[in-house]
Amino acid sequence: MKDDIPNLKDFDKRLRDEAGEEPSLEVPQGEPTSKTQIIAIYGKGGIGKSFTLANLSHMMAEQGKRVLLIGCDPKSDTTSLLFGGKACPTIIETSTKKNLAGEQVKIGDVCFKRGGVFAMELGGPEVGRGCGGRGIIHGFELLEKLGFHDWDFDYVLLDFLGDVVCGGFGLPIARDMAQKVILVASNDLQSLYVANNVCSAVEYFRKLGGNVGVAGLVVNKDDHSGEAQAFAKAVDIPVLAAIPQDDDLRKKSANYQIVGTEKSQWGSLFAGLAEAVSLAPPVRPAPLDQDGLLGLFDESETGGSVTLEPATDEDMRGKNAAPKASLEVVYDDA
Repeated sequence: MKDDIPNLKDFDKRLRDEAGEEPSLEVPQGEPTSKTQIIAIYGKGGIGKSFTLANLSHMMAEQGKRVLLIGCDPKSDTTSLLFGGKACPTIIETSTKKNLAGEQVKIGDVCFKRGGVFAMELGGPEVGRGCGGRGIIHGFELLEKLGFHDWDFDYVLLDFLGDVVCGGFGLPIARDMAQKVILVASNDLQSLYVANNVCSAVEYFRKLGGNVGVAGLVVNKDDHSGEAQAFAKAVDIPVLAAIPQDDDLRKKSANYQIVGTEKSQWGSLFAGLAEAVSLAPPVRPAPLDQDGLLGLFDESETGGSVTLEPATDEDMRGKNAAPKASLEVVYDDA
């Protein structure tokens, strides 16, 4: 088991080594071969990652899988739905308090379970007082000290904020910590922009010799307008599930109720998602440029028909654009 999980201590050396390497496009692709599938889930803030993951992890555990859910978002909202709205102590916050008291962090201080799911939050710095990405890196260092290498799980699900593209949040992709990435998006330009950015990050690190691929897209709050499905087709990744825009789901999510269970009318949906997540191989996406992304939407909705009009020096100077007297001497033609 220890060999299945990447060593987090050699990140700095590997980064320096990567900087001196020429990109290689010859990267083997295939299904994960290790027992533990480590899957990083990315999406725009507020798009429903936590809702999707809480219910997915609960369904996987109900199916007899050993699942560890790790929240890697400074908002620390990943486990809230799983634990009925209760916020569990974060690893970073707990570590700080324990260090001040001269004590060691124990598993029971930061890891909690419900419905067969083991879950924890990395947390992040206080607002305005630190880098969230660095907090993620520090959190994984603490996980290693807690024995991350020796843990026995079928799935480790990492919930990452997709809006931010700094190194800390790109850790699973940049350092091959995960075997595959799953995207969560909706039929709106901003969430697909974030999904496309993650595809770009995957493609960039594949060129550097990385192995992480995108397993597919989960369409949340699907209103059947089709933009998310069109995006998936354009970047060449599968749609793993489409979670409908439904008032019952909205109310249950708002009330921290789990629907990823066979007891729910939505159980079959999340059972299908669990199977798709398990079997979908990591593939190399083909990210879109900005025009390609805009092209998925009607021009009247995005302003895609707008043309760029170059500004002039006179435009920039405004009221100061009036011609000034010149000292240049002009001679008449002889």
